[in-house]
Amino acid sequence: MCHLGPHPRPRAAGLLERPVLPPPVAIDTASYKIFVSGKSGVGKTALVAKLAGLEVPVVHHETTGIQTTVVFWPAKLQASERVVMFRFEFWDCGESALKKFDHMLPACKENTDAFLFLFSFTDRASFEDLPGQLARIAGEAPGVVRMVIGSKFDQYMHTDVPERDLKAFRQAWDLPLLRVKSVPGRRLADGRTLDGRAGLADVAHVLNGLAEQLWHQDQVTAGLLPNPSENAPA
Repeated sequence: MCHLGPHPRPRAAGLLERPVLPPPVAIDTASYKIFVSGKSGVGKTALVAKLAGLEVPVVHHETTGIQTTVVFWPAKLQASERVVMFRFEFWDCGESALKKFDHMLPACKENTDAFLFLFSFTDRASFEDLPGQLARIAGEAPGVVRMVIGSKFDQYMHTDVPERDLKAFRQAWDLPLLRVKSVPGRRLADGRTLDGRAGLADVAHVLNGLAEQLWHQDQVTAGLLPNPSENAPA
């Protein structure tokens, strides 16, 4: 569980299915559609698998169509102590399918609440492609949350994207930029079962960040918080 506020604190609570709660416990569900975008091979499918606590594919196979994965993530609002169950529906589509079928991208973008833009620390071209993706995918969606994630951070010793370039990107775009590992999750003593707690520690910051950004955007849309864009200097 995470606590939504200035400093979200992760808890071990990532779930593939909505949990069965005791009768006295009634919590609201906030549902969001999230489109995962990035060049082929950057680790979109692997990221979604890690967020969902599933096996990370060892060999890369491009997603041939649209693949959706639902992840539940509970959070407690710091202001009211109210618990909210976040329902994240991740949409992942292969780059070739997006280029081949004209209806794929509009379907992925329709009613989307957040865009996750991925690049790989081992693929310089995927990082340089980010501005084009941001303009092409999210250019006409000003109210949608946008986050950038660098994958394969565990291979940072062989990075093609130095820290100075990340700093320049953050200054230019003013977007959250997170880093994730791409290695398969640790296993329990039997050598087969994934260690769920260890896996959550690797991705909790992504789920917490999504919950924080989406909840804040909802408050802005509802008029409960000021819209930063309206206060920006001309």
